[in-house]
Amino acid sequence: MATPTVGWIGTGRMGFQLALRLLKAGYDVTVWNRTRSKAEPLADSGAKIADRPAALADRDIVFVMVAADKDLEAVTSGEGGLLTGPRTPKVVVDSSTVSAGASARVRAAAAERGAAFLAAPVSGNPKVIGAGKLTVAASGPREAYLEAEPLLKAFGNGVTHVGEGEEARLVKIAHNVFLGVVIQSLAEITTLAERGGVSRAPFLEFLNHSVLGSAFTRYKSPALVNLDFQPSFTTELLRKDLQLGLAAGTELGVPMPLAANVDMLLAQAIGAGLEDKDFASLLLEQARRSGYQVEAENVPVDDGLAPEEQ
Repeated sequence: MATPTVGWIGTGRMGFQLALRLLKAGYDVTVWNRTRSKAEPLADSGAKIADRPAALADRDIVFVMVAADKDLEAVTSGEGGLLTGPRTPKVVVDSSTVSAGASARVRAAAAERGAAFLAAPVSGNPKVIGAGKLTVAASGPREAYLEAEPLLKAFGNGVTHVGEGEEARLVKIAHNVFLGVVIQSLAEITTLAERGGVSRAPFLEFLNHSVLGSAFTRYKSPALVNLDFQPSFTTELLRKDLQLGLAAGTELGVPMPLAANVDMLLAQAIGAGLEDKDFASLLLEQARRSGYQVEAENVPVDDGLAPEEQ
């Protein structure tokens, strides 16, 4: 089977790195970004730069990674959008974190033009991509998934087909609800240990070597120890996804008491001015509720995300 040509829409922090992985894997990639200058460095790795999304319609598979519902609909069905010209790609793969409603509308628009549509949200951040540990949940027609699967596998270490429709959107929201519950629990037990006289670095080192340690607890350990809350995912965005998860729970009749409590704590953190900080900053609020001001320990901590060997 011939190697597919690839289009890429959206070269933000994540999109840039994923498009670069496809280029390094040997794919013929043409990219578009609303701010052209953010896409141009990919030309050094062999990418061609398009002037509008519609110019990518002759590609076999086109990926989209944009910020929100309105952006996804604009780059696909808006003026100069991917699905508005005389040609249509064979498969459109959306890796944005958007609502199931917006995804379904774009899926319908693609179907009208004869294109298959995959929802393929990802779990990770640029450093996770560099370590080769990004994961993907994909949903849509299985035939389209099988065409896109080799490219999705180039993103990292795990790709799962979870359904034929919008199921991947729910999987991503459920994943992010779990992020919220786990980080709050981690903040609580770390504060408990510290108030009992155990510094955060050795406590988290112990935890990370135990059966409860995970890639997540390891890569959040430097932030919890050294209070570096440059965002990989902000408190405000985490709350948005918690609320989407709670709404899904209401719709599907699934009680979510832990998630509801974390949503309340996230609201308090946002009220305390932490909306633009990484969600690990929930530690600051947990310490405040425990009657003390946490201090950075300023020690080296391994996050478990060494760059992948080339």
